[in-house]
Amino acid sequence: MSYKLIATDMDGTLLNSQNKITDRNKEAILEALEEGVKVILCTGRIFTSALYYAKALELDTPIIACNGAYIGEQDKSKIIYEEPISLQTFRKIVEIAEEEKMYYHFYDDSTFYARELNDTIMNYMNWNKERDEMDRIDIRIVEDPLDAIEEENSKVYKIVFVDENRRKLKNFRKKISTIEGIEVVSSWWSNIEIMNEGVSKGKALNKLCEMLNISMDEVIAIGDNENDIPMLKTAGLGVAMKNGEEVAKEAADYIADTNDESGVGKIIEKFILKKDK
Repeated sequence: MSYKLIATDMDGTLLNSQNKITDRNKEAILEALEEGVKVILCTGRIFTSALYYAKALELDTPIIACNGAYIGEQDKSKIIYEEPISLQTFRKIVEIAEEEKMYYHFYDDSTFYARELNDTIMNYMNWNKERDEMDRIDIRIVEDPLDAIEEENSKVYKIVFVDENRRKLKNFRKKISTIEGIEVVSSWWSNIEIMNEGVSKGKALNKLCEMLNISMDEVIAIGDNENDIPMLKTAGLGVAMKNGEEVAKEAADYIADTNDESGVGKIIEKFILKKDK
């Protein structure tokens, strides 16, 4: 099979444990681009964060962000596709989150909202300190999430709940899943992510490939977690990382080396560049 597009997740996949792109990954991607193969970042992250890495890789393709709820051009001049959570549904989610005393944050394409500071927010603040102004994420601590969204007429593409108590998180997932019109997944053992019903990386990737006139059979999708499963299943070749969750590996056609071993680069070398080693 001659593959024309590579869709790669970021955290736990393209990025190593230090949130960096290894030299081998970058070199393989640049060689693939020279061969005319398109490379798409397909991430749960906010668009602004993904954009930084896309520029570092010299990509000119659109970005799939927020687990597929948003596809945008890099210059932000065009939203190719978006599917935000309705305000009514957002209100129901927030009510349950407040009742259960769950930490959560949410975002649109460029603004990160939270009710309180925690390690996640601090990491993003540290990210901003190291970036040029145009690459920084707009972080806002708000007292009332509903008021903030209504006042600024913002769109909520994704809500993330974080808790290291697995039982609490499992029970919360069961309760929040009773709300109609939402999609519930996880991208890490300590989180739950909510999007509008039907939103997934697989659906967004399919839409983008239709626009690019590329068959899904000509796509390699690479990921490591539950939220990557839809694109692993719909791509011609679904690749899970060795460091990934078992559910992702079970959905994949092939297992790559870990993110710290440049697994993405090695997959490109094998299936795109046809290198023996």
